[in-house]
Amino acid sequence: MNPAMQERILALAGLAQALQQVRRIAETGQSDASVVATAIDSVFRIDAESPLAVYGDASSLQPGLRLVREYLGSGSEDPLLPKLALAVLQIERSFVGDAEAVNQVQRGIASLAPAAERLGSAHPDILAGLGSLYAGTISQLRPRVMVQGNPHYLGQAGVVAEIRSILLAALRSAVLWRQLGGSFWDFFLRRREMLEAAGG
Repeated sequence: MNPAMQERILALAGLAQALQQVRRIAETGQSDASVVATAIDSVFRIDAESPLAVYGDASSLQPGLRLVREYLGSGSEDPLLPKLALAVLQIERSFVGDAEAVNQVQRGIASLAPAAERLGSAHPDILAGLGSLYAGTISQLRPRVMVQGNPHYLGQAGVVAEIRSILLAALRSAVLWRQLGGSFWDFFLRRREMLEAAGG
């Protein structure tokens, strides 16, 4: 099996499971704390030595690998999830092409890192900081990532901050996927290889 494809699939799994939490929070106001922690932790692991180290370990990516297998095999159970993933993969292109946005995000993450180390990355103060960082940078780029859900939850500041934080984590996975050689052509030309790498 192609080791490079296996690494790419890990990044896609990180993207998929982060966005599934975005969908869940937007609809129900609830999230899976361990999956959210994996996502937010990955934002602060800028200098991780391997893709697996970005997410902690292989077991923490199992929900995402399952989602990738579903999508590549029989199709996603949630039709809005692939659309959201496509939007994040598109915004990644805009983000990487905007040096000022990249610098702002890097500075913002570096400034929050000591508090995240002290309080835990999923602490409300950290989520609020990452959420405002996303709002001031990524939200200004086009095309915008639009999250649909229950207006009752989407009207709550804490929920919005958590969603934006996880979107930042999803973007981090999208950047990693691209750095590892991932491209949209993979979905058309290497689907079977991707499915195999995801354990399908």
